Amino acid sequence: MNWFLYIAKSKAGYYYTGITNDVEKRIEAHNKGDGSQMAREQGPFTLIYKSVPYKNKSEARKREIQVKKWSRSKKEKLINKEWQ
Repeated sequence: MNWFLYIAKSKAGYYYTGITNDVEKRIEAHNKGDGSQMAREQGPFTLIYKSVPYKNKSEARKREIQVKKWSRSKKEKLINKEWQ
């Protein structure tokens, strides 16, 4: 089963970074108020980035931890495919 890193943008402009094996379903869950506290407080979200598939959850989680530490400008470079 493939896993993906995704970045979604809230209506207030905040970025939410997460992992899932079904990005579209996860965004839908966020927008229904399910999931993280930030999703409930900041939604609705628009998907703005979906990674290449990772072969397992562990690899996706490692990447999520890395990306969450990045500055907003570095995340924007990833979103705009200027960074990997």
